Amino acid sequence: MNTRDTQLKAFDRLLTIMDELRAQCPWDKKQTLESLRHLSIEEIYELSDAILEGDLEEIKKELGDIMLHMVFYAKIASEKGAFDIADALNGVCDKLVDRHPHIYGDVKVENEEEVKANWEKLKLKQGSKGVLAGVPNSLPSMVKAARIQEKARGVGFDWDRKDQVWAKVVEELEEFKSAETQDKREAEFGDLLFSLINYARFENINPDEALERTNKKFISRFNYLEEKSKADGKQWDDMNLADMDKYWEEAKKIQ
Repeated sequence: MNTRDTQLKAFDRLLTIMDELRAQCPWDKKQTLESLRHLSIEEIYELSDAILEGDLEEIKKELGDIMLHMVFYAKIASEKGAFDIADALNGVCDKLVDRHPHIYGDVKVENEEEVKANWEKLKLKQGSKGVLAGVPNSLPSMVKAARIQEKARGVGFDWDRKDQVWAKVVEELEEFKSAETQDKREAEFGDLLFSLINYARFENINPDEALERTNKKFISRFNYLEEKSKADGKQWDDMNLADMDKYWEEAKKIQ
């Protein structure tokens, strides 16, 4: 691994390149905070994919891309006279010190859960508008539900046992099954998903990652079905569901 000095030199090199690109490159000169936003979101999802694939080389690449974006935002902000990268980094360092009194103070904690609880309580003391105020509105719904539940748990609003949560899942499933109108079914389905996400937390399962793994598995098996049937000279119109299912079962055995 690189030394701290080498790491600092690499970061300084990125800052220098960013200054040069912003001054000389037509594309980089044109970018704004708003124009970079969707590109940054794309980079985050690419990092997420690399993590799920366990591809460390790709993770390294995506981390570099994200670091570039962070430096880019800070550069634009510095041009506006708002802040620079040092302000952003010092801000997060100050926050980390303030919210880890068990490391930088005399607070004692027994486990991870107490650390999380202290974090949320300190946020409220330091001026946060509310327990859920830090959950971004634009988060994907499943991720948002998980974050809402984690934050509520941080201040003690939570179930005591996972069997209670599972009972809630069953209750919501029954309410969904008995709903009579489309609006009611949609509302109850949302409640059912929310309770399942809550139960996943008690099983130490990240629901977004779990669903994405299933998505990837389905895509892989469906691609096998498509490619193998095509290799056998079959078109979609030539096959019924039983025919397709044979290829699907083959895919399950090899994937």
